[in-house]
Amino acid sequence: MSETAFYKRATFVTHLPKDYRFSPGHYWLASEADGVWRVGFTKFATRMLGDLVDHQFEKKPGEAVANGEIVGSVEGFKAISDLYSPVEGRFIEGNPALVQDPERIGNDPYGEGWLFRIEGTPDARCGDWESYRAQLDATIDRMLEKQGGEAE
Repeated sequence: MSETAFYKRATFVTHLPKDYRFSPGHYWLASEADGVWRVGFTKFATRMLGDLVDHQFEKKPGEAVANGEIVGSVEGFKAISDLYSPVEGRFIEGNPALVQDPERIGNDPYGEGWLFRIEGTPDARCGDWESYRAQLDATIDRMLEKQGGEAE
C-alpha cells in the first residue's frame, strides 16, 4: 500500500492513499500502468453500503465503457447498488478474488477489495486525496446537519 493520510470526521475514520485519485461518486482509482486503472470503493462508500454479499459485472473484458456508465452491481444487506465507471475506455476485468469472497470489498477496500480494472482516461472530476478529504468533510457535515435537524 502507498503512503496514506489519516482522516477523521465525527465517527468516521480512514486512511486515504495519497497516490490514488478519487471520484465524486466515492470510487478510488490507482494507476497500474500507462492508462490502466484499478478501481474500487472508498471506505466511506463501503460504510454507507454495509456488508456486501454479492456482485456482478455487466461488462465483458474488452468492451467499451463510457464515463458514468453502469458496469455492474453489488448487493449488500442494506441495498443493491450499481457500479459506475469513473473512467472512459475499455473494461479489462472484474476482481476475480471477489467471486469467492465479496466481503473483501468492505474488509480491504483500498487493497484486495478492488472492484475492476479498466484502460482509459479518468473523469476530469477525479481528484487527489486532498480534494476528496474536502468532499468527505462536506458530505459528513451535511449528514450530521440532517441528523441534528431530525432530532429536534
